[in-house]
Amino acid sequence: LPQSDRAVTIRKDKREDLLSKRRNINLQDESARSLAEMETLDNSVQLRQIVAMAQSDDPSFKLAAVQQARKMLSSDRNPPIDDLISSDILPILVNCLVSEDVHLQFEAAWALTNIASGTSEQTQAVVNAGAVPLFLDLLSSANVNVCEQAVWALGNIIGDGPHFRDYCIQLGILPLLLNFITPETPLGFLRNVTWVIVNLCRSKDPPPTPDIVKTILPALVLLIHHDDQNILVDTVWALSYLTDGGNEQIQLVIDSGIVPSLVPMLGHTDVKVQTAALRAVGNIVTGSDEQTQLVLDCGVLQEMPQLLSHHKDKINKEAVWFLSNITAGNQSQVQAVLDAGLMPLIINLKPRGLCRMSSRWLTVVSHKLSKFVPYFYPLVCVLFFEIARNSLSVVLDGINNILKMAGSGLESICAQIEECGGLDKIEQLQSHDNEEIYKLTYEIIDTYFKCVLFYSPLLTLFKNGGISPPSGEIPPAPHPVCTFFQVL
Repeated sequence: LPQSDRAVTIRKDKREDLLSKRRNINLQDESARSLAEMETLDNSVQLRQIVAMAQSDDPSFKLAAVQQARKMLSSDRNPPIDDLISSDILPILVNCLVSEDVHLQFEAAWALTNIASGTSEQTQAVVNAGAVPLFLDLLSSANVNVCEQAVWALGNIIGDGPHFRDYCIQLGILPLLLNFITPETPLGFLRNVTWVIVNLCRSKDPPPTPDIVKTILPALVLLIHHDDQNILVDTVWALSYLTDGGNEQIQLVIDSGIVPSLVPMLGHTDVKVQTAALRAVGNIVTGSDEQTQLVLDCGVLQEMPQLLSHHKDKINKEAVWFLSNITAGNQSQVQAVLDAGLMPLIINLKPRGLCRMSSRWLTVVSHKLSKFVPYFYPLVCVLFFEIARNSLSVVLDGINNILKMAGSGLESICAQIEECGGLDKIEQLQSHDNEEIYKLTYEIIDTYFKCVLFYSPLLTLFKNGGISPPSGEIPPAPHPVCTFFQVL
């Protein structure tokens, strides 16, 4: 599922299977005629009649009115949520949640679910009407449809943000919700339960408390083995949110024992599962070296070749981001990445428009190992691709870092840069309009190639007879970092 920078839109979709089932409810002829008459009226008049019917002592009229309100809210185009709120129907709908008529409970819960699927203000109106405690009561309903609809409504409310999440937790939603994670729970119902768990894990400002995380994790340990892909995607996204909360939260996830089950999800056939798993393990390796090592010990690098060569660019980018997090670790972890033979795959990403990510990875590695020198040539070649200026800065920074740490290998590296035309390209970039790029190219040339650029025009003059060197002979080409010009 990741990945922020990575805000994920809260899922508040309408569910068509429930819509079709509820349309089959039989109404008395009289109330059906009343509804047919109302449908010819404009919204304001229609709403007044719905509210009046919903307050009727006749159960069939009340049910018909609430059902009509629900149908209006289930419209695909511009449902009149604000109009319904303004009509003062919310208290009536909330009161229907305690009815002994399960059909009325269901229709009212459905209508409130759709109202709560709107803006924060609309969700707040449902909460202010006192719906949350009654929805929690409905989680114990003997009617599975009513119970499931209450779960969905609470998911919309929790999904609005951490304030409502914490409110629902304080009222005791967690044990009630987790009780549904059993083999007996219908698949569609369990999907909704899993989605609500995702919403409980989603917000980071603030994140759920450690105690809440510890309570949720055993459920995720069970759900990650489910064979339904929708449940699996949501489960792995929940883990990605939990691992995005700092080292303490990462450790809680590790302590649950779920990581060995998470890593194989990188090889899942569903790209949504792969994406979420990649985000989750990528978050874990942003932690300590010990936390990173645990992921490596689970064989994560064996999953990388298929991800780096995946047909989806998004997967490629996430894989490079993951590797960049590992290479921010200790030297043995960087070496493990190199030993896994991933470099050719990283390099091959450049023609596919992923220069920035692959170059950033190469640059990170260049900070860590002098053994990176054999891979330097491809990094220089990135300069010849049409890439964004921020990507260009990354590449130049990587070249500069490698030159700084080259030591006795400096001559060989400078020769590589010249041989592939990299020096000419770097010189051209000195006229770039971006100040950062100009400064990087100036630093590289001034520090490592100043004498070469001075020497080249002089050598041309020597060959053309314009100037004779002191010895009368054309001198040999200087060492790339020599002081030839100063000697002259």
